[in-house]
Amino acid sequence: MDDPPPPDSRTPSRPSAAGPHESGPRIDQILREAAAALALIPDGSPRLEAELLLSQATGWPRTHLVAWPEHRLGPEALGVFRELMARRLIGEPIAYIRGRQAFWSLDLKVTPDTLIPRPETELLVETALELLAAQRRLLVADLGTGCGAIAAALATERPDWTLFATDRSEGALRIARENLARLQLSRVVVVQAHWLRAFAAGSLDAVLSNPPYIAASDPHLTRGDLRFEPRGALSPDGDGLGACRAIASEAFRCLRPGGWLLLEHGHAQGADVRRLLTAAGLRSPRTRADFAGHDRVTWAHA
Repeated sequence: MDDPPPPDSRTPSRPSAAGPHESGPRIDQILREAAAALALIPDGSPRLEAELLLSQATGWPRTHLVAWPEHRLGPEALGVFRELMARRLIGEPIAYIRGRQAFWSLDLKVTPDTLIPRPETELLVETALELLAAQRRLLVADLGTGCGAIAAALATERPDWTLFATDRSEGALRIARENLARLQLSRVVVVQAHWLRAFAAGSLDAVLSNPPYIAASDPHLTRGDLRFEPRGALSPDGDGLGACRAIASEAFRCLRPGGWLLLEHGHAQGADVRRLLTAAGLRSPRTRADFAGHDRVTWAHA
């Protein structure tokens, strides 16, 4: 997944001919200096990010950068690279700069209209695949789909399921449609809706969501990548549980008997979410920890 995507409206156009030049700085020099500058960004991966941005600027795969460190960049490619570096150095997420993010086995388009899919959310997909019968043609809703990551992952693994990918944001749904069309996932229906209001009683076998769950007072909202992501996809304001409450309150109505509700949530919210699901009439709530040992996904059934 190293080859750069076509440029979009936010990414400078790559040079039309990005071959090596006789003059200009060498690849190894550019990468060394860029990695040193990117090391100032907390929690980053300086060398990897430098390679990704240089690949984006030149159109060369990362393997080329490693195999031919002596190649030199001409002024046009170097100018594009410096623009990309400037965006990263003010903290803009690498996923938005490149316009793409890996999730599950997929390469997805992302923009500032969408949340950036994270590895923790793959646990939600994994748990759903374990809980739900693979041989059945299920109806499953992905609420607050963003770029369509959860729905796309499930549709890829279970092509007989029908998925409904919902979001309130038309900007996010536009990106979800693009991703689903490119992946040729025709059994995913994209719907503009707020949580479960678009669904009839007893119409779904499962509901999944990675809803906004960061409390409004959490200082992380003003730090790092979160500064650039859509606030409404990160925090429902208040204590951070408003979206989970709204989904849980409607889930019992929409789920068929025995249907499942699965929610991603913050690392300290497992007990609260279990109580919410029980209060909503759902049974046997359980919570699963992520790879860091933090509570991350809670589920219960109707």
